[in-house]
Amino acid sequence: MCVVLAVGYGLYVAHRDATDPRRSAASAGESGGVLLTGEPKIVFRSTARDSSYGRVSMVPLNDPAGPREVTSLSCDRVDIAGDVGICLGAERGVVTTYKAYLFGSDLRPTHSFRVAGAPSRARLSHNGHLAAVTVFVSGHSYAGPAFSTATTLYDVREQRELGNLEQFAVFRDGQRINPVDQNFWGVTFASDDDTFYATFATGGTTYLVRGSIRTKQVHALTTNVECPSLSPDGTRIAFKQRVTGNDGPVQWRATVLDLKTMQRTELADKRNVDDQIAWFDNDTVAYGLPRDGSAAATTDTWVEPAAGSGAPRILVSQAWSPAVVR
Repeated sequence: MCVVLAVGYGLYVAHRDATDPRRSAASAGESGGVLLTGEPKIVFRSTARDSSYGRVSMVPLNDPAGPREVTSLSCDRVDIAGDVGICLGAERGVVTTYKAYLFGSDLRPTHSFRVAGAPSRARLSHNGHLAAVTVFVSGHSYAGPAFSTATTLYDVREQRELGNLEQFAVFRDGQRINPVDQNFWGVTFASDDDTFYATFATGGTTYLVRGSIRTKQVHALTTNVECPSLSPDGTRIAFKQRVTGNDGPVQWRATVLDLKTMQRTELADKRNVDDQIAWFDNDTVAYGLPRDGSAAATTDTWVEPAAGSGAPRILVSQAWSPAVVR
């Protein structure tokens, strides 16, 4: 009877919080006076092994190694566009639920919506009008053979869902296909509030697809592209390219694709980059890498030139999911 009551109460709390924006905002935490406005800054999820772990934090853009401001907003993934932010997180209890929160420049949640599984990727459009969320419905890693994802688009201004990408028509080589094993993840938006790019997978092959929210269609452009990220000038895609995995462990390399010539440039860092790469500026990319061995729970954010020259360097230590607020 105690177990039944506990589970029932957990379900009640989860439903209550999902339907009451005030409780959803409270459960996400308060900003403690920290603001996104003011001097340019880098916002990220702290992976320091202290009380800040998992919390949205920030450092000045001109002093990434300097003192960091820590908020009380806890996220597994975070992104910022202008004065709008999105946070993916878990609410753990008798029943663990997952939510996405939209928040403003004061880092106070303004809206929340339930998501179907463990957080994976979150991305806002450049102007903050659109959002994309990817979660694991089954599995917890893109390296596994049996994962399933759900990717949903949202209109931030109207706070409404625009659809799951599996509801979009898929075209490959000019022909419409409708495979039962399709998965989408890693959305990135163009500047027109309509076009987006994403990863589409079926039959063991991953594709870069270009989609349109207006027409509800996606078209395959090329293969072996995962977690794309569109450059600020809209000409290139940074992504992780699978280089092994048939017989050994899956490995990915940070790569940049020229959308006009479709030429690929592998970046200088030859380590395994399992992240949706971000653009620090039009010439530099940023991504997270875990530390070695028992310290793998701590990640650092690295940057390197998008042209494939130069060497990677740490931008912010003990940081994940970076976003630059200029």
